[in-house]
Amino acid sequence: MAAPKKGRRAPTSQGHPGRTLILVLIAMAALVGGMFYSGTMTPRLGIDLAGGTSFTLAAQNQPGKPNAINETNMNTAAGIMERRVNGLGVSESEVQTQGSNHIIVNIPKGTDAKQARQQVGTTAQLAFRPVLTTAAGAKTPEPKPSPSASGKTGEKATGGKGSSPTPSAGASTQGRAVTDALKKPSASPSASASDKPSAQPTPPAPGGADVPPAVQKQFAALDCSTKAGRAQAGEQAAGTKPTDPVVACKDDGSQKYVLGPVGVEGTDVKDAKAVFDSQQGQGWIVQMDFTSDGGKKFADVTGKLAAKAQPQNQFAIVLDGAVVSDPRVSERLNGGNATISGGFTQQSAEDLGNMLSYGALPLSFKIDDETTVTAALGGEQLHAGLIAGAIGLALVVIYLVAYYRGLALVALASLGVSAVLTYTIMTLLGPGIGFALNLPAVCGAIVAIGITADSFIVYFERIRDEIREGRTLRPAVERGWPRARRTILVSDFVSFLAAAVLFIVTVGKVQGFAFTLGLTTLLDVVVVFLFTKPLMTLLARRKFFSEGHSWSGLDPKRLGAKPPLRRRRTAPNQTKEA
Repeated sequence: MAAPKKGRRAPTSQGHPGRTLILVLIAMAALVGGMFYSGTMTPRLGIDLAGGTSFTLAAQNQPGKPNAINETNMNTAAGIMERRVNGLGVSESEVQTQGSNHIIVNIPKGTDAKQARQQVGTTAQLAFRPVLTTAAGAKTPEPKPSPSASGKTGEKATGGKGSSPTPSAGASTQGRAVTDALKKPSASPSASASDKPSAQPTPPAPGGADVPPAVQKQFAALDCSTKAGRAQAGEQAAGTKPTDPVVACKDDGSQKYVLGPVGVEGTDVKDAKAVFDSQQGQGWIVQMDFTSDGGKKFADVTGKLAAKAQPQNQFAIVLDGAVVSDPRVSERLNGGNATISGGFTQQSAEDLGNMLSYGALPLSFKIDDETTVTAALGGEQLHAGLIAGAIGLALVVIYLVAYYRGLALVALASLGVSAVLTYTIMTLLGPGIGFALNLPAVCGAIVAIGITADSFIVYFERIRDEIREGRTLRPAVERGWPRARRTILVSDFVSFLAAAVLFIVTVGKVQGFAFTLGLTTLLDVVVVFLFTKPLMTLLARRKFFSEGHSWSGLDPKRLGAKPPLRRRRTAPNQTKEA
């Protein structure tokens, strides 16, 4: 008689579900410990929940560039503004375009609104121009020759503290000097000191012949001692081509200039940062590093200027049409770096370095509206949203208890683990990547409750289907898992894909919803695979569940189970004995 064929092995339960649960608990403890260690116990709140300031900026065409307002320039400007504001330490600013010529900037509470306004509204167009001629800032200067007013060698050794009428004016103005980082002061007073120009306009000398009569007329009529005069000079500078001479004022109005064509563009500055100079006692300075091409241009310009007479051996650093420094050049400056020094505070040096580091805006902007956003409205909406979420969660719990009975404990424990992981990760992502919880993000977290509960229901129903087929609980848990796993993965993949697409194609607060939805979807997969399944495997070994107690949710009678499956014992190829 032939031996009967062996039947297919029934799937065995998971080998060590307890170890998997322990790993999950260790991970939870590590995240909670990291949260306590960082000192951040609550998620970072967005502007709609914490309050802040909102700016609406309108783009303006610059003179000579009538078609500058376009989608490319608007997006570029928005990106530069966002980098500037985030450079202040604000990691949850919202900068987005609105319509064809507006940009909305939202700054969370705790940020200096005045400082942020300067960062987003300043174009920071930087240029290095040679000085052709200079005079006192007033329209009709009085002859007041004073060769020694500011001609101290100690002030001029770092590049010319300037030609301000009085020492106090020079001391209070930012950005008084630019020097090469490796340059040494000259030992000769005539070589190192920049004598104060007379009150009368300095004759143009050799290079002055390049000044057109119209520019000379503008120079004579310009009054830099008034705010209106400085504003007028800035507008004229903005509408002048880089290859043409231009009139300009010093930022404090003490001097006016005729400047030659741009020698080095601001885009040639690779990096700029604020540094405290304790060695030479200059206080806070701004160090600039040029690109390779910019370093060559800077060396060529300073080499040409060094051979000229005063004031044409000076170059002006022009920021948004205003001269912030006019150092004298006595030698060619190599090395590809330079320093702006004189009269800076820490904040002013950091502001200037930040603007120069993150580039010039391709457009000019004016602030149309500035609004202080309070957290009261967002708090009320959050309170209402949390109540709605609590009601929805309570209804889910009631349904689970009424329909699944004992299995509801598994679902509630899994929801608890998911909640702890979500909360701790969101809290740690605040200082980590600047994630802020806003109202749409809260909505994403509430929606995730249904997604997570749906995964549990899929698995529970697969187990109950196996019991209806006549199998006991332990093989039902293992046989139902592969089918449930496929369904859960497909469902979560669709949700994550939708969240990813939404995050990519949207801006602002909607990205908060997409980010939270994607995060909770990933956590759903982690919880179901590493917590729900191992926990179900352990509970299948307990008498309460394995014997199908009426309150377990797995009672075979209530589920309408078929009689137990039995293998056929007949052997079709069995031969009779003779």
